[in-house]
Amino acid sequence: MTTKNLLLELFVEELPPKALKKLGDAFAGVLFEQLKAQGLTSEASVLTAYASPRRLAAHITRVAAQADDKAVSQKLMPVAVGLDASGNATPALLKKLQALGADASAVAGLKRAVDGKAEALFYDSLVSGASLETGLQKALLDSIAKLPIPKVMTYQLADGWSDVKFVRPAHGLVALHGADVVAVSALGLQAGNSTRGHRFEALLDPIVLAHADSYAKALETDGAVIASFAERRAEIERQLNAAALRIGGGVRVIEDEALLDEVSGLVERPHVLVCAFEKEFLGVPQECLILTMKANQKYFPLLDAAGKLTHQFLVVSNINPKDPSAVTGGNERVVRPRLADAKFFFDQDRKKTLASRVAALDKVVYHNKLGTLGQRMQRVASIAAAIGLQLGGTELAAQAALAAQLAKTDLVTDMVGEFPELQGTMGRYYALNDGLDSAIADAIEDHYKPRFAGDELPRNQVGLALALADKLETLTGMFGIGNLPTGDKDPFALRRHALGVVRMLAESQLDLPLSVLLADAAASFEGLDSAATPKLSEFIYDRLASSLREQGYSAQEAEAVLALKPERLGDVAKRLAAVRVFAALAEAPALAAANKRIGNILKKTEGVDAHVSSLLLTEPAEIALHARMRELLPQADAQFDAGDYAASLQTLAALREPVDAFFDGVMVNAEEVDVRLNRLGLLACLHAAMNRVADLSRLAS
Repeated sequence: MTTKNLLLELFVEELPPKALKKLGDAFAGVLFEQLKAQGLTSEASVLTAYASPRRLAAHITRVAAQADDKAVSQKLMPVAVGLDASGNATPALLKKLQALGADASAVAGLKRAVDGKAEALFYDSLVSGASLETGLQKALLDSIAKLPIPKVMTYQLADGWSDVKFVRPAHGLVALHGADVVAVSALGLQAGNSTRGHRFEALLDPIVLAHADSYAKALETDGAVIASFAERRAEIERQLNAAALRIGGGVRVIEDEALLDEVSGLVERPHVLVCAFEKEFLGVPQECLILTMKANQKYFPLLDAAGKLTHQFLVVSNINPKDPSAVTGGNERVVRPRLADAKFFFDQDRKKTLASRVAALDKVVYHNKLGTLGQRMQRVASIAAAIGLQLGGTELAAQAALAAQLAKTDLVTDMVGEFPELQGTMGRYYALNDGLDSAIADAIEDHYKPRFAGDELPRNQVGLALALADKLETLTGMFGIGNLPTGDKDPFALRRHALGVVRMLAESQLDLPLSVLLADAAASFEGLDSAATPKLSEFIYDRLASSLREQGYSAQEAEAVLALKPERLGDVAKRLAAVRVFAALAEAPALAAANKRIGNILKKTEGVDAHVSSLLLTEPAEIALHARMRELLPQADAQFDAGDYAASLQTLAALREPVDAFFDGVMVNAEEVDVRLNRLGLLACLHAAMNRVADLSRLAS
């Protein structure tokens, strides 16, 4: 079949910049898949997506004008229903054939084939391939319907009566197959071959496209538009780095992929300009200035070689003026009041200490069942003090409690009221301003960490104690009132809090038993549901299991270790490493199977005492096993107690032969009660020794 390249463009008013890349990829992706499903493209067809603030487009190579015809075999009905006893067609069969455009003459050509338990009739036909006009119309409507639109607008068409729902009003539609216009329509628009370029800098308006392949070049040359999102983003990044290089002195652009994406969705042809603000504003914490420039103005702040904010910043303009000073001056005038507001908030906030703001937390409702934010922080302080006492004694406990009392006070400052993203960060600055120890100031900033996967942990022991206490209080309180995550709904981010607890305990190697932590957290609440703590414990272990699988551990390995509910999560990595070493041993499969067998035997017998009397050992195999256990178990236990879990399991691997011999030559359920109990006691001793590192039975296939 002959093919040509296809171009489809939807020209609209300015699209949401944060969603532009996703909209462009979705529009082109669905269009391509729909054409492929209809047989209008080939395996060699290539899709190129375009997305600018005012257009969504797709270029697809090797698109056919007409899809090939397809042979289709369609099941009609069971033979018993379609044919009577004489083999003639029933009315039901004739009606079905009529619906397919066939008549009684087709009955002789029907095929029979077994379908399930019965024989069925099948009708073979040749279905005409879709035309490009029909196929593209369907694909276009599907791609519009499936766009991940953040918010739909309703607007009237030119006739004044009809209205359309779309992300933004659409004003043009281009559909070219080679040089030919494809007659499709959407959103009240008929396809043509002309589009429009830059609002102010286009050389031609409209731009008539001679061919589908001339789209990107014509827009860039005649329309002053870089249609490709990726190319426009790369050009912005190139210009930003070039501008920083021209300034010199080791200045670099602050890294922010989300901001780069958003600005790429705001401009059609970027031009980077250098602006500056008064140096006096640099006395304000740089996080405040950076946030207001990025979030409010979409500017790119510049950092010096030491990572400190400079008074210069970069603006990505959508026009290239002859006199750049008009643009730079305007942007400098716009940013100045915002920076002045930040300076005012900072100056005003420092007039009051954080300690003087503690009482204000009693006026902030945290949760209607859990009291005020002030009450919550009293609980956090109690938990933090208990953790600090375990980690470093009374001094650390006192520091952790003080940091907890002040941790949320920046929420009632003017700066955080204006910029909520700065909570914790401003608390640190204000704590240092109040003359507090840097360890406490750092803890106030760090107690929100880790905030997301891969985020860094608190930088000191005070911060770890406070961050753990803050997350444990949230988890305990929410579980206590039955406010649990369901499905993908987790409004209080309890999964993230639990994973944060896991990471801090594991990665910081904290010698804190989980059950003790949960008990301390529960003790800070009054009237807590007693069933909440076990549920919370299971929830945390579930989060740990998910985390281990994401790190590449198998479900078997994770289950083997977590089945024992290890109290110190810092040990989990070592246990997993030991399990991997053990699983690679030749003895591992047999010992895992034996361990599973022993576990099943012991489950059926309650109250077995893990004790062995050598006087009751009569069979050579049980005597040999007992002797080998007496030789190896003390060594394995010593290695376990020293934290060398891999060596402990390797020592136990030497029990394979006597264990196999025991099960081959000894009947555990002997008729004599004392002999039977003694053998069960021997197995109980063995089971306890083998499962100190992990439940080895979980490794059995």
